[in-house]
Amino acid sequence: MAGTCPICAKPEVSKFRPFCSHRCAQIDLSRWLGDGYAIPGEPLEDLPMGETETLRRGRSESDD
Repeated sequence: MAGTCPICAKPEVSKFRPFCSHRCAQIDLSRWLGDGYAIPGEPLEDLPMGETETLRRGRSESDD
């Protein structure tokens, strides 16, 4: 049973599953890389003192 593309609602194609085409797959990737999609989480400002700085240091160390 074939599903539909989450971007344009056309029938999905097995090669690009769950999308119908390379174009729709790229649109989805672009949304993830930009601000189109977000995974809910606790805002940094609401974390206990010290945890925010630890998270920021962890990011900068992994960027090296």
